[in-house]
Amino acid sequence: MPETASWHLLLAYMRPHRRALLLGGVLSLVGSFAGLAMPLLAKVVIDAFDDHRSLVGPVLGLTAAVLVGAGVGAAGRYVLERMGEGVVFSARRRLVGRMLRLRVSEVDRLKPGDLLSRVTSDTTLLRAVFTEGVVEMVGALFMLVGAVVMMAIMDGVLLLITLAVLILVGSLVGLVMPRIRRASMQAQVAVGEMGAVLDRVLQAFRTVKASGAEEREIATVDEAAREARDRGVAVAWWTSIAGISAWMAAQLAFVAVLGVGGARVASGALEVSSLIAFLLYLFYLVAPIGQLIQGVTQMQNGLAAVRRIREIEELPAEEIGGGIREVGAAPAGVIFENVVFRYGDDRPVVHDGVSFEIPAGGMTALVGPSGAGKSTVFTLLERFYEQQAGTITIDGRDIRRWPLADLRAALGYVEQDAPVLDGTLRENLVFAAPGTGEDDIWRVLSLTRLEDLVARLPEGLETQVGHRGVMLSGGERQRVAIARALLRSPRLLLLDEATSQLDAVNEMRLREVVAEVAGETTVLVIAHRLSTVTNADRIVVMEGGRVRAVGTHGELLADDDLYRELAATQFLLPT
Repeated sequence: MPETASWHLLLAYMRPHRRALLLGGVLSLVGSFAGLAMPLLAKVVIDAFDDHRSLVGPVLGLTAAVLVGAGVGAAGRYVLERMGEGVVFSARRRLVGRMLRLRVSEVDRLKPGDLLSRVTSDTTLLRAVFTEGVVEMVGALFMLVGAVVMMAIMDGVLLLITLAVLILVGSLVGLVMPRIRRASMQAQVAVGEMGAVLDRVLQAFRTVKASGAEEREIATVDEAAREARDRGVAVAWWTSIAGISAWMAAQLAFVAVLGVGGARVASGALEVSSLIAFLLYLFYLVAPIGQLIQGVTQMQNGLAAVRRIREIEELPAEEIGGGIREVGAAPAGVIFENVVFRYGDDRPVVHDGVSFEIPAGGMTALVGPSGAGKSTVFTLLERFYEQQAGTITIDGRDIRRWPLADLRAALGYVEQDAPVLDGTLRENLVFAAPGTGEDDIWRVLSLTRLEDLVARLPEGLETQVGHRGVMLSGGERQRVAIARALLRSPRLLLLDEATSQLDAVNEMRLREVVAEVAGETTVLVIAHRLSTVTNADRIVVMEGGRVRAVGTHGELLADDDLYRELAATQFLLPT
Protein backbone atom coordinates (compact mmCIF):
# COMPACT_ATOMS: atom_id res chain seq x y z
CA MET A 1 0.00 0.00 0.00
CA PRO A 2 1.60 3.35 -1.01
CA GLU A 3 2.55 5.80 1.76
CA THR A 4 0.27 8.47 0.28
CA ALA A 5 -2.72 6.10 0.39
CA SER A 6 -2.08 5.49 4.10
CA TRP A 7 -2.04 9.21 4.74
CA HIS A 8 -5.24 9.72 2.75
CA LEU A 9 -7.02 7.05 4.81
CA LEU A 10 -5.69 8.57 8.03
CA LEU A 11 -7.06 11.96 6.98
CA ALA A 12 -10.38 10.32 6.11
CA TYR A 13 -10.70 9.14 9.72
CA MET A 14 -9.74 12.61 10.93
CA ARG A 15 -12.15 14.60 8.74
CA PRO A 16 -15.43 13.93 10.65
CA HIS A 17 -13.72 15.02 13.90
CA ARG A 18 -11.89 18.07 12.56
CA ARG A 19 -13.78 20.52 14.82
CA ALA A 20 -12.90 18.59 17.96
CA LEU A 21 -9.36 18.21 16.67
CA LEU A 22 -9.12 21.96 16.08
CA LEU A 23 -10.58 22.81 19.52
CA GLY A 24 -8.26 20.38 21.28
CA GLY A 25 -5.33 21.71 19.29
CA VAL A 26 -6.13 25.33 20.18
CA LEU A 27 -6.50 24.50 23.87
CA SER A 28 -3.23 22.60 23.82
CA LEU A 29 -1.50 25.52 22.12
CA VAL A 30 -2.86 27.95 24.72
CA GLY A 31 -1.56 25.67 27.46
CA SER A 32 1.78 25.47 25.70
CA PHE A 33 1.88 29.26 25.38
CA ALA A 34 1.30 29.62 29.12
CA GLY A 35 4.15 27.22 29.74
CA LEU A 36 6.33 29.12 27.28
CA ALA A 37 5.89 32.29 29.30
CA MET A 38 7.13 30.71 32.53
CA PRO A 39 10.92 31.04 31.98
CA LEU A 40 10.40 34.68 31.02
CA LEU A 41 8.34 35.23 34.17
CA ALA A 42 11.05 33.46 36.17
CA LYS A 43 13.54 35.98 34.77
CA VAL A 44 11.26 38.80 35.95
CA VAL A 45 11.18 37.26 39.47
CA ILE A 46 14.99 37.03 39.56
CA ASP A 47 15.41 40.60 38.30
CA ALA A 48 12.93 41.85 40.91
CA PHE A 49 14.87 39.99 43.60
CA ASP A 50 18.16 41.56 42.41
CA ASP A 51 16.60 45.04 42.35
CA HIS A 52 15.03 44.54 45.82
CA ARG A 53 11.57 45.12 44.37
CA SER A 54 8.36 43.46 45.60
CA LEU A 55 8.06 39.82 44.50
CA VAL A 56 4.28 39.63 44.99
CA GLY A 57 3.33 40.68 41.45
CA PRO A 58 5.92 38.52 39.61
CA VAL A 59 5.18 35.46 41.78
CA LEU A 60 1.41 35.88 41.29
CA GLY A 61 2.00 36.16 37.54
CA LEU A 62 4.11 33.00 37.58
CA THR A 63 1.46 31.18 39.64
CA ALA A 64 -1.29 32.32 37.28
CA ALA A 65 0.69 31.05 34.28
CA VAL A 66 1.08 27.65 35.98
CA LEU A 67 -2.63 27.37 36.82
CA VAL A 68 -3.86 28.59 33.44
CA GLY A 69 -1.44 26.33 31.60
CA ALA A 70 -2.50 23.30 33.68
CA GLY A 71 -6.25 23.99 33.39
CA VAL A 72 -6.32 24.76 29.69
CA GLY A 73 -3.93 21.88 28.95
CA ALA A 74 -6.17 19.45 30.86
CA ALA A 75 -9.23 20.66 28.94
CA GLY A 76 -7.36 20.21 25.66
CA ARG A 77 -6.29 16.71 26.67
CA TYR A 78 -9.89 15.76 27.52
CA VAL A 79 -11.19 17.05 24.17
CA LEU A 80 -8.52 15.12 22.31
CA GLU A 81 -9.04 11.89 24.27
CA ARG A 82 -12.78 12.14 23.67
CA MET A 83 -12.13 12.72 19.97
CA GLY A 84 -9.73 9.76 19.96
CA GLU A 85 -12.45 7.49 21.30
CA GLY A 86 -14.75 8.80 18.57
CA VAL A 87 -12.14 7.98 15.93
CA VAL A 88 -11.76 4.43 17.30
CA PHE A 89 -15.53 3.98 17.39
CA SER A 90 -16.06 5.14 13.80
CA ALA A 91 -13.08 3.09 12.58
CA ARG A 92 -14.46 -0.04 14.26
CA ARG A 93 -17.94 0.54 12.88
CA ARG A 94 -16.53 1.01 9.41
CA LEU A 95 -14.26 -2.02 9.64
CA VAL A 96 -16.88 -4.36 11.14
CA GLY A 97 -19.40 -3.17 8.55
CA ARG A 98 -16.91 -4.02 5.83
CA MET A 99 -16.01 -7.41 7.34
CA LEU A 100 -19.60 -8.57 7.54
CA ARG A 101 -20.11 -7.64 3.90
CA LEU A 102 -17.02 -9.46 2.65
CA ARG A 103 -17.50 -12.36 0.31
CA VAL A 104 -17.47 -15.74 2.01
CA SER A 105 -14.60 -16.79 -0.27
CA GLU A 106 -12.46 -13.97 1.19
CA VAL A 107 -13.31 -14.71 4.82
CA ASP A 108 -12.63 -18.43 4.32
CA ARG A 109 -8.96 -17.71 3.61
CA LEU A 110 -8.53 -15.28 6.52
CA LYS A 111 -7.92 -16.12 10.17
CA PRO A 112 -10.64 -15.02 12.62
CA GLY A 113 -8.10 -14.15 15.34
CA ASP A 114 -6.25 -11.83 12.97
CA LEU A 115 -9.51 -10.15 11.98
CA LEU A 116 -10.30 -9.57 15.67
CA SER A 117 -6.85 -8.06 16.14
CA ARG A 118 -7.49 -5.58 13.34
CA VAL A 119 -10.80 -4.51 14.89
CA THR A 120 -9.41 -4.21 18.43
CA SER A 121 -5.68 -3.42 18.68
CA ASP A 122 -5.14 -1.86 15.25
CA THR A 123 -8.04 0.57 15.57
CA THR A 124 -6.92 1.48 19.10
CA LEU A 125 -3.64 2.70 17.65
CA LEU A 126 -5.57 5.32 15.68
CA ARG A 127 -6.52 7.03 18.94
CA ALA A 128 -2.86 7.42 19.87
CA VAL A 129 -2.16 8.87 16.42
CA PHE A 130 -4.53 11.78 17.01
CA THR A 131 -4.10 12.32 20.76
CA GLU A 132 -0.35 11.68 21.03
CA GLY A 133 0.53 12.11 17.39
CA VAL A 134 -0.91 14.89 15.28
CA VAL A 135 -1.91 17.44 17.95
CA GLU A 136 0.98 16.87 20.32
CA MET A 137 3.35 17.18 17.39
CA VAL A 138 1.77 20.53 16.51
CA GLY A 139 1.89 21.67 20.15
CA ALA A 140 5.46 20.46 20.50
CA LEU A 141 6.43 22.22 17.30
CA PHE A 142 4.88 25.44 18.59
CA MET A 143 6.75 25.09 21.89
CA LEU A 144 9.95 24.35 20.04
CA VAL A 145 9.65 27.34 17.71
CA GLY A 146 8.54 29.61 20.55
CA ALA A 147 11.43 28.56 22.76
CA VAL A 148 13.91 29.02 19.93
CA VAL A 149 12.54 32.54 19.24
CA MET A 150 12.83 33.51 22.91
CA MET A 151 16.33 32.05 23.06
CA ALA A 152 17.29 34.03 19.96
CA ILE A 153 16.07 37.23 21.62
CA MET A 154 18.19 36.51 24.69
CA ASP A 155 21.43 35.41 23.08
CA GLY A 156 22.13 34.49 19.46
CA VAL A 157 25.47 32.80 20.17
CA LEU A 158 24.01 30.35 22.66
CA LEU A 159 21.14 29.68 20.24
CA LEU A 160 23.54 28.69 17.45
CA ILE A 161 25.28 26.24 19.79
CA THR A 162 21.91 24.73 20.77
CA LEU A 163 20.72 24.42 17.17
CA ALA A 164 23.95 22.74 16.07
CA VAL A 165 23.47 19.99 18.66
CA LEU A 166 19.77 19.59 17.85
CA ILE A 167 20.36 19.31 14.10
CA LEU A 168 23.03 16.66 14.64
CA VAL A 169 20.77 14.50 16.81
CA GLY A 170 17.71 15.21 14.61
CA SER A 171 19.54 13.67 11.67
CA LEU A 172 20.08 10.51 13.70
CA VAL A 173 16.36 10.37 14.59
CA GLY A 174 15.46 10.77 10.91
CA LEU A 175 17.47 7.66 10.10
CA VAL A 176 15.72 5.67 12.84
CA MET A 177 12.08 6.47 11.90
CA PRO A 178 11.80 4.17 8.83
CA ARG A 179 13.01 1.30 11.01
CA ILE A 180 10.35 2.11 13.60
CA ARG A 181 7.69 2.02 10.86
CA ARG A 182 8.80 -1.39 9.58
CA ALA A 183 9.14 -2.81 13.09
CA SER A 184 5.65 -1.53 14.03
CA MET A 185 4.09 -3.21 11.02
CA GLN A 186 5.81 -6.50 11.83
CA ALA A 187 4.75 -6.23 15.48
CA GLN A 188 1.09 -5.74 14.60
CA VAL A 189 1.18 -8.65 12.15
CA ALA A 190 2.71 -10.81 14.90
CA VAL A 191 -0.04 -9.81 17.36
CA GLY A 192 -2.66 -10.71 14.75
CA GLU A 193 -1.03 -14.09 14.18
CA MET A 194 -0.99 -14.76 17.92
CA GLY A 195 -4.72 -13.95 18.04
CA ALA A 196 -5.32 -16.37 15.17
CA VAL A 197 -3.43 -19.17 16.94
CA LEU A 198 -5.32 -18.59 20.19
CA ASP A 199 -8.66 -18.46 18.37
CA ARG A 200 -7.85 -21.82 16.76
CA VAL A 201 -7.32 -23.37 20.19
CA LEU A 202 -10.43 -21.85 21.76
CA GLN A 203 -12.64 -22.91 18.84
CA ALA A 204 -11.57 -26.53 19.43
CA PHE A 205 -11.28 -26.29 23.23
CA ARG A 206 -13.03 -29.59 24.01
CA THR A 207 -11.10 -31.41 21.30
CA VAL A 208 -7.84 -30.10 22.78
CA LYS A 209 -8.89 -31.34 26.23
CA ALA A 210 -10.09 -34.71 24.98
CA SER A 211 -6.89 -35.22 22.99
CA GLY A 212 -4.62 -34.39 25.92
CA ALA A 213 -3.04 -31.73 23.70
CA GLU A 214 -2.93 -28.90 26.24
CA GLU A 215 0.86 -28.79 26.51
CA ARG A 216 1.37 -28.91 22.74
CA GLU A 217 -1.13 -26.13 22.14
CA ILE A 218 0.31 -24.05 24.99
CA ALA A 219 3.69 -24.40 23.30
CA THR A 220 2.19 -23.30 19.97
CA VAL A 221 0.58 -20.23 21.53
CA ASP A 222 3.80 -19.54 23.45
CA GLU A 223 5.73 -19.54 20.20
CA ALA A 224 3.31 -17.06 18.63
CA ALA A 225 3.42 -14.91 21.78
CA ARG A 226 7.23 -15.03 21.73
CA GLU A 227 7.25 -13.84 18.13
CA ALA A 228 4.92 -10.97 19.07
CA ARG A 229 7.19 -10.13 22.01
CA ASP A 230 10.30 -10.14 19.83
CA ARG A 231 8.65 -7.84 17.30
CA GLY A 232 7.52 -5.56 20.13
CA VAL A 233 11.04 -5.53 21.55
CA ALA A 234 12.32 -4.45 18.14
CA VAL A 235 9.91 -1.51 18.20
CA ALA A 236 11.00 -0.68 21.76
CA TRP A 237 14.67 -0.82 20.70
CA TRP A 238 14.34 1.65 17.86
CA THR A 239 11.97 3.87 19.88
CA SER A 240 14.49 3.89 22.73
CA ILE A 241 17.24 4.96 20.35
CA ALA A 242 15.07 7.84 19.19
CA GLY A 243 14.21 8.75 22.79
CA ILE A 244 17.76 8.61 24.06
CA SER A 245 18.79 10.79 21.14
CA ALA A 246 16.43 13.51 22.38
CA TRP A 247 17.77 13.17 25.91
CA MET A 248 21.35 13.25 24.68
CA ALA A 249 20.64 16.34 22.61
CA ALA A 250 19.32 18.18 25.66
CA GLN A 251 22.27 17.14 27.83
CA LEU A 252 24.89 18.06 25.24
CA ALA A 253 23.18 21.37 24.59
CA PHE A 254 23.00 22.04 28.34
CA VAL A 255 26.72 21.38 28.82
CA ALA A 256 27.66 23.52 25.83
CA VAL A 257 25.34 26.40 26.82
CA LEU A 258 26.44 26.25 30.45
CA GLY A 259 30.11 26.42 29.47
CA VAL A 260 29.81 29.14 26.84
CA GLY A 261 27.11 31.04 28.76
CA GLY A 262 29.14 30.98 31.95
CA ALA A 263 32.07 32.48 30.07
CA ARG A 264 29.81 35.19 28.62
CA VAL A 265 28.41 35.99 32.06
CA ALA A 266 31.96 36.25 33.42
CA SER A 267 32.89 38.62 30.60
CA GLY A 268 29.81 40.76 31.26
CA ALA A 269 28.27 40.04 27.85
CA LEU A 270 25.27 38.28 29.42
CA GLU A 271 23.24 38.76 32.58
CA VAL A 272 22.92 35.90 35.04
CA SER A 273 19.09 36.09 34.88
CA SER A 274 19.24 35.80 31.09
CA LEU A 275 21.48 32.72 31.34
CA ILE A 276 19.07 31.14 33.84
CA ALA A 277 16.08 31.92 31.60
CA PHE A 278 18.00 30.56 28.58
CA LEU A 279 18.75 27.33 30.46
CA LEU A 280 15.09 27.08 31.47
CA TYR A 281 14.07 27.40 27.82
CA LEU A 282 16.66 24.78 27.00
CA PHE A 283 15.03 22.42 29.47
CA TYR A 284 11.71 23.35 27.92
CA LEU A 285 13.03 21.99 24.64
CA VAL A 286 13.39 18.52 26.15
CA ALA A 287 9.62 17.97 26.46
CA PRO A 288 8.65 19.15 22.95
CA ILE A 289 11.51 17.25 21.35
CA GLY A 290 10.40 14.12 23.21
CA GLN A 291 6.80 14.80 22.16
CA LEU A 292 7.86 15.23 18.55
CA ILE A 293 9.70 11.92 18.60
CA GLN A 294 6.81 10.23 20.40
CA GLY A 295 4.36 11.76 17.95
CA VAL A 296 6.35 10.62 14.92
CA THR A 297 6.61 7.14 16.47
CA GLN A 298 2.85 7.07 17.01
CA MET A 299 2.34 8.19 13.43
CA GLN A 300 4.46 5.26 12.24
CA ASN A 301 2.37 2.88 14.37
CA GLY A 302 -0.81 4.49 13.09
CA LEU A 303 0.25 4.23 9.46
CA ALA A 304 1.07 0.56 9.98
CA ALA A 305 -2.39 0.05 11.54
CA VAL A 306 -4.03 1.93 8.68
CA ARG A 307 -2.33 -0.38 6.18
CA ARG A 308 -3.73 -3.44 7.96
CA ILE A 309 -7.21 -1.89 8.15
CA ARG A 310 -6.99 -0.89 4.50
CA GLU A 311 -6.13 -4.47 3.52
CA ILE A 312 -9.59 -5.51 4.74
CA GLU A 313 -11.34 -2.55 3.12
CA GLU A 314 -9.76 -3.41 -0.24
CA LEU A 315 -11.10 -6.98 -0.22
CA PRO A 316 -14.09 -7.67 -2.49
CA ALA A 317 -17.41 -7.21 -0.71
CA GLU A 318 -20.91 -8.32 -1.56
CA GLU A 319 -23.38 -5.81 -2.95
CA ILE A 320 -26.22 -6.46 -0.54
CA GLY A 321 -28.29 -3.55 -1.84
CA GLY A 322 -31.25 -1.94 -0.11
CA GLY A 323 -34.14 -3.48 1.75
CA ILE A 324 -35.64 -6.81 0.83
CA ARG A 325 -38.43 -6.58 -1.70
CA GLU A 326 -41.38 -8.94 -1.84
CA VAL A 327 -39.98 -12.28 -2.97
CA GLY A 328 -43.22 -14.22 -2.99
CA ALA A 329 -44.31 -17.24 -1.00
CA ALA A 330 -44.77 -19.95 -3.64
CA PRO A 331 -42.30 -22.88 -3.68
CA ALA A 332 -39.29 -22.22 -5.90
CA GLY A 333 -37.90 -24.44 -8.65
CA VAL A 334 -34.15 -24.81 -9.25
CA ILE A 335 -32.14 -25.78 -12.33
CA PHE A 336 -28.39 -26.48 -12.46
CA GLU A 337 -27.11 -26.54 -16.03
CA ASN A 338 -23.52 -27.63 -16.85
CA VAL A 339 -22.18 -26.00 -13.68
CA VAL A 340 -18.38 -26.03 -13.28
CA PHE A 341 -16.85 -24.91 -10.01
CA ARG A 342 -13.63 -25.06 -8.00
CA TYR A 343 -12.75 -23.23 -4.78
CA GLY A 344 -9.60 -21.72 -6.28
CA ASP A 345 -7.40 -21.85 -9.33
CA ASP A 346 -5.01 -24.15 -7.48
CA ARG A 347 -7.81 -26.40 -6.16
CA PRO A 348 -9.39 -29.46 -7.81
CA VAL A 349 -12.68 -29.23 -9.67
CA VAL A 350 -15.64 -29.81 -7.34
CA HIS A 351 -18.43 -29.57 -9.93
CA ASP A 352 -17.59 -30.81 -13.40
CA GLY A 353 -20.65 -30.10 -15.53
CA VAL A 354 -23.36 -30.65 -12.90
CA SER A 355 -26.90 -30.60 -14.30
CA PHE A 356 -30.19 -31.43 -12.60
CA GLU A 357 -33.65 -29.94 -12.09
CA ILE A 358 -35.66 -29.54 -8.89
CA PRO A 359 -39.37 -28.88 -9.54
CA ALA A 360 -41.17 -26.42 -7.31
CA GLY A 361 -42.61 -28.08 -4.22
CA GLY A 362 -41.92 -31.43 -2.65
CA MET A 363 -38.67 -32.88 -1.34
CA THR A 364 -35.52 -33.58 -3.35
CA ALA A 365 -32.50 -35.32 -1.83
CA LEU A 366 -28.83 -35.14 -2.78
CA VAL A 367 -26.90 -38.30 -1.94
CA GLY A 368 -23.50 -39.73 -2.75
CA PRO A 369 -20.10 -40.40 -1.20
CA SER A 370 -18.13 -37.70 0.63
CA GLY A 371 -16.48 -35.24 -1.73
CA ALA A 372 -19.11 -35.68 -4.43
CA GLY A 373 -19.96 -31.94 -4.33
CA LYS A 374 -23.29 -32.07 -2.47
CA SER A 375 -22.66 -29.26 0.04
CA THR A 376 -21.22 -27.13 -2.74
CA VAL A 377 -24.69 -27.11 -4.32
CA PHE A 378 -25.90 -25.13 -1.28
CA THR A 379 -22.82 -22.91 -1.32
CA LEU A 380 -23.56 -21.92 -4.90
CA LEU A 381 -27.29 -21.46 -4.34
CA GLU A 382 -26.57 -19.02 -1.50
CA ARG A 383 -23.95 -17.35 -3.73
CA PHE A 384 -21.27 -17.69 -1.10
CA TYR A 385 -19.13 -18.56 -4.12
CA GLU A 386 -19.73 -18.04 -7.85
CA GLN A 387 -19.49 -20.86 -10.37
CA GLN A 388 -16.84 -20.58 -13.10
CA ALA A 389 -19.16 -21.86 -15.84
CA GLY A 390 -22.76 -22.93 -16.38
CA THR A 391 -25.97 -21.42 -15.04
CA ILE A 392 -28.06 -21.80 -11.90
CA THR A 393 -31.62 -20.54 -12.03
CA ILE A 394 -34.39 -20.18 -9.48
CA ASP A 395 -37.85 -19.83 -11.02
CA GLY A 396 -36.16 -19.51 -14.41
CA ARG A 397 -34.06 -16.51 -13.34
CA ASP A 398 -30.27 -16.70 -13.18
CA ILE A 399 -29.31 -16.31 -9.51
CA ARG A 400 -26.56 -13.85 -10.50
CA ARG A 401 -29.34 -11.50 -11.58
CA TRP A 402 -31.12 -11.74 -8.23
CA PRO A 403 -30.31 -9.02 -5.66
CA LEU A 404 -28.48 -10.90 -2.92
CA ALA A 405 -30.90 -9.76 -0.22
CA ASP A 406 -33.86 -11.04 -2.22
CA LEU A 407 -32.16 -14.31 -3.07
CA ARG A 408 -31.22 -15.14 0.50
CA ALA A 409 -34.62 -14.03 1.78
CA ALA A 410 -36.15 -16.74 -0.42
CA LEU A 411 -33.89 -19.44 1.02
CA GLY A 412 -33.78 -21.14 4.38
CA TYR A 413 -30.38 -22.69 5.10
CA VAL A 414 -29.56 -25.20 7.83
CA GLU A 415 -25.82 -25.88 7.96
CA GLN A 416 -24.32 -29.23 8.79
CA ASP A 417 -22.81 -28.13 12.12
CA ALA A 418 -26.05 -26.27 13.04
CA PRO A 419 -24.47 -23.17 14.61
CA VAL A 420 -26.27 -21.60 17.54
CA LEU A 421 -25.21 -18.13 18.62
CA ASP A 422 -24.53 -16.90 22.13
CA GLY A 423 -27.75 -15.38 23.47
CA THR A 424 -31.22 -16.54 24.45
CA LEU A 425 -33.15 -19.31 22.79
CA ARG A 426 -35.67 -16.74 21.52
CA GLU A 427 -32.91 -14.62 19.95
CA ASN A 428 -31.63 -17.68 18.11
CA LEU A 429 -35.06 -18.67 16.86
CA VAL A 430 -35.94 -15.25 15.43
CA PHE A 431 -32.39 -14.47 14.23
CA ALA A 432 -33.37 -14.66 10.55
CA ALA A 433 -36.86 -13.20 11.08
CA PRO A 434 -36.69 -10.67 13.94
CA GLY A 435 -40.30 -9.53 13.55
CA THR A 436 -41.82 -12.99 14.11
CA GLY A 437 -44.89 -13.11 16.36
CA GLU A 438 -45.39 -15.39 19.35
CA ASP A 439 -47.95 -17.63 17.59
CA ASP A 440 -45.57 -18.35 14.71
CA ILE A 441 -42.75 -19.13 17.12
CA TRP A 442 -44.80 -21.70 19.00
CA ARG A 443 -46.14 -23.21 15.77
CA VAL A 444 -42.58 -23.86 14.59
CA LEU A 445 -41.54 -25.09 18.05
CA SER A 446 -44.33 -27.62 17.80
CA LEU A 447 -43.27 -28.62 14.28
CA THR A 448 -39.66 -29.22 15.33
CA ARG A 449 -40.62 -30.94 18.61
CA LEU A 450 -38.93 -28.28 20.76
CA GLU A 451 -41.78 -27.59 23.21
CA ASP A 452 -40.32 -30.07 25.70
CA LEU A 453 -36.97 -28.27 25.55
CA VAL A 454 -38.59 -24.90 26.24
CA ALA A 455 -40.55 -26.35 29.15
CA ARG A 456 -37.38 -27.87 30.59
CA LEU A 457 -35.26 -24.71 30.40
CA PRO A 458 -35.27 -22.58 33.60
CA GLU A 459 -36.33 -19.37 31.83
CA GLY A 460 -38.04 -20.88 28.80
CA LEU A 461 -37.40 -18.96 25.61
CA GLU A 462 -35.38 -16.35 27.53
CA THR A 463 -32.78 -18.91 28.69
CA GLN A 464 -29.19 -18.21 27.67
CA VAL A 465 -27.88 -21.06 25.50
CA GLY A 466 -24.17 -20.24 25.90
CA HIS A 467 -21.37 -19.77 23.39
CA ARG A 468 -22.12 -21.79 20.24
CA GLY A 469 -25.16 -23.23 22.04
CA VAL A 470 -23.06 -25.22 24.49
CA MET A 471 -26.02 -25.57 26.87
CA LEU A 472 -27.94 -27.58 24.24
CA SER A 473 -27.36 -31.08 22.93
CA GLY A 474 -26.27 -31.64 19.34
CA GLY A 475 -29.76 -32.72 18.31
CA GLU A 476 -31.34 -29.73 20.05
CA ARG A 477 -28.98 -27.36 18.29
CA GLN A 478 -29.91 -28.95 14.99
CA ARG A 479 -33.62 -28.58 15.63
CA VAL A 480 -33.16 -24.96 16.74
CA ALA A 481 -31.35 -24.27 13.45
CA ILE A 482 -34.21 -25.88 11.50
CA ALA A 483 -36.80 -23.89 13.46
CA ARG A 484 -34.84 -20.71 12.74
CA ALA A 485 -34.91 -21.46 9.02
CA LEU A 486 -38.62 -22.33 9.04
CA LEU A 487 -39.55 -19.07 10.79
CA ARG A 488 -38.27 -17.27 7.71
CA SER A 489 -41.01 -18.96 5.61
CA PRO A 490 -38.53 -19.84 2.86
CA ARG A 491 -39.50 -20.68 -0.68
CA LEU A 492 -36.62 -23.15 -0.80
CA LEU A 493 -35.43 -24.92 2.36
CA LEU A 494 -31.85 -26.25 2.28
CA LEU A 495 -31.07 -28.95 4.85
CA ASP A 496 -27.44 -30.09 5.02
CA GLU A 497 -27.34 -33.37 6.97
CA ALA A 498 -30.17 -32.09 9.14
CA THR A 499 -30.61 -35.39 11.01
CA SER A 500 -26.96 -36.30 11.53
CA GLN A 501 -27.11 -35.67 15.30
CA LEU A 502 -30.61 -36.94 16.00
CA ASP A 503 -31.53 -40.21 17.66
CA ALA A 504 -33.85 -42.63 15.89
CA VAL A 505 -37.02 -41.29 17.55
CA ASN A 506 -36.26 -37.63 16.80
CA GLU A 507 -35.06 -38.52 13.31
CA MET A 508 -38.43 -40.12 12.60
CA ARG A 509 -40.22 -37.06 13.97
CA LEU A 510 -38.09 -34.70 11.92
CA ARG A 511 -38.78 -36.76 8.81
CA GLU A 512 -42.44 -36.13 9.50
CA VAL A 513 -41.71 -32.41 9.89
CA VAL A 514 -39.80 -32.26 6.61
CA ALA A 515 -42.57 -34.16 4.83
CA GLU A 516 -45.14 -31.69 6.20
CA VAL A 517 -42.98 -28.67 5.22
CA ALA A 518 -42.45 -30.14 1.74
CA GLY A 519 -46.19 -29.79 1.21
CA GLU A 520 -45.82 -26.00 1.49
CA THR A 521 -42.37 -25.26 0.04
CA THR A 522 -39.49 -26.81 -1.87
CA VAL A 523 -37.15 -28.84 0.34
CA LEU A 524 -33.65 -29.81 -0.79
CA VAL A 525 -31.90 -32.24 1.56
CA ILE A 526 -28.33 -33.51 1.65
CA ALA A 527 -28.23 -36.90 3.31
CA HIS A 528 -25.68 -39.59 4.03
CA ARG A 529 -28.24 -41.66 5.92
CA LEU A 530 -30.53 -42.83 3.15
CA SER A 531 -33.21 -43.80 5.67
CA THR A 532 -34.07 -40.10 6.02
CA VAL A 533 -34.81 -39.64 2.31
CA THR A 534 -36.34 -42.90 1.10
CA ASN A 535 -39.69 -41.10 0.84
CA ALA A 536 -38.26 -38.17 -1.15
CA ASP A 537 -40.07 -37.22 -4.38
CA ARG A 538 -36.76 -37.46 -6.24
CA ILE A 539 -33.18 -38.34 -5.32
CA VAL A 540 -30.13 -36.96 -7.14
CA VAL A 541 -27.09 -39.24 -6.93
CA MET A 542 -23.74 -37.42 -7.20
CA GLU A 543 -20.25 -38.83 -7.62
CA GLY A 544 -16.94 -37.17 -8.45
CA GLY A 545 -18.49 -33.77 -9.10
CA ARG A 546 -21.12 -35.07 -11.50
CA VAL A 547 -24.74 -36.22 -11.42
CA ARG A 548 -24.91 -39.92 -12.25
CA ALA A 549 -28.58 -40.69 -11.65
CA VAL A 550 -31.93 -39.14 -10.68
CA GLY A 551 -35.02 -41.02 -9.56
CA THR A 552 -37.07 -42.27 -6.64
CA HIS A 553 -35.70 -44.65 -4.02
CA GLY A 554 -37.23 -47.65 -5.75
CA GLU A 555 -36.08 -46.60 -9.23
CA LEU A 556 -32.49 -46.00 -8.10
CA LEU A 557 -32.34 -49.36 -6.30
CA ALA A 558 -33.22 -50.98 -9.62
CA ASP A 559 -31.13 -48.84 -11.97
CA ASP A 560 -28.05 -47.39 -10.19
CA ASP A 561 -25.19 -49.52 -8.84
CA LEU A 562 -23.76 -46.79 -6.58
CA TYR A 563 -27.10 -46.06 -4.95
CA ARG A 564 -27.74 -49.77 -4.48
CA GLU A 565 -24.31 -50.11 -2.84
CA LEU A 566 -25.03 -47.20 -0.50
CA ALA A 567 -28.39 -48.75 0.40
CA ALA A 568 -26.78 -52.12 1.04
CA THR A 569 -24.22 -50.68 3.46
CA GLN A 570 -27.08 -49.11 5.41
CA PHE A 571 -29.24 -52.26 5.35
CA LEU A 572 -31.93 -50.67 3.20
CA LEU A 573 -32.15 -53.34 0.49
CA PRO A 574 -35.52 -55.11 0.38
CA THR A 575 -35.41 -58.68 1.63
